[in-house]
Amino acid sequence: MRVTQSMLTNNMLRNLSSSYNSLGKYMEQLSTGKKINRPSDDPVVAMKGMDYRTQVNQVEQYERNIGEVHNWMDNSDSALDKVQKGLERLRELAVQGANGTYEEGQRGNIASEVEQLKEHVLEIANTKVNNKYIFSGTETTGNGGDKPYVLNDDGTFVNPINNDDVRIEVSDGTKIRVNVQPDSIFNEELFSDLTDFAEELREGNDDEALGEFISRMDTHIDNNVNARADLGARQNRIDLIENRVQEQAVTAKDMMSKNEDADMEQVIMNLTSQEAVHRAALSGGARIIQPTLLDFLR
Repeated sequence: MRVTQSMLTNNMLRNLSSSYNSLGKYMEQLSTGKKINRPSDDPVVAMKGMDYRTQVNQVEQYERNIGEVHNWMDNSDSALDKVQKGLERLRELAVQGANGTYEEGQRGNIASEVEQLKEHVLEIANTKVNNKYIFSGTETTGNGGDKPYVLNDDGTFVNPINNDDVRIEVSDGTKIRVNVQPDSIFNEELFSDLTDFAEELREGNDDEALGEFISRMDTHIDNNVNARADLGARQNRIDLIENRVQEQAVTAKDMMSKNEDADMEQVIMNLTSQEAVHRAALSGGARIIQPTLLDFLR
């Protein structure tokens, strides 16, 4: 087969174009740090990358959800701690009020403090965090925009209290309850007892009747302690889940990196090698192309 000048020229140009494509690919990998920059570069890597990225996004969402869980639980525990101190003070006042040496005016002073503590507990029951009522079940915006805990004169609730569980997904298929059940602590019995206690202090002189409020306060203290114990158990569980999710995040990001990220040392070596090949091709092409008549007329 006769090889013509045009065949040599076309082959050289085609090979140079291929060399330029290789140089462009390595330069793109070097500048982006990625093995591929479009699905057509490697469909298999692209498909795996979509799966890994989905997994990473999912784990990161679980991490954000766990942060929300901590927000709920930490604020709930802090609020219950304040309730505990208030109930302990109320028990002290019940012991004082049942003391027969106290006069009517002194008991009236105790009643004033009981009423203030009732308002204090009521404010805690209406605690808002991030514009959400944390002791109102799933009705986190309250009852029609109003506070969930509003009392009648006798200490009963104006509106019914929502006791539904608030659950947040913290891992695949695992949802954990983040709220404290309101009726375990902030129930009508508590506020009715406090209302009756203050009324008895102001109007009654029966030491035995006042003494009954000591056991009632003990009951409410036990309810609060049990609620905090349950909350603490769930906090311990979420800590374990958080550690596992963090490990999953590290693993998922490592797998995504191995699939997508380019080996920079290898890319630099490939680029250097391709550059040498390209220069050799240019040099060889200059020798292969035959001189023209104009070259001899210089």
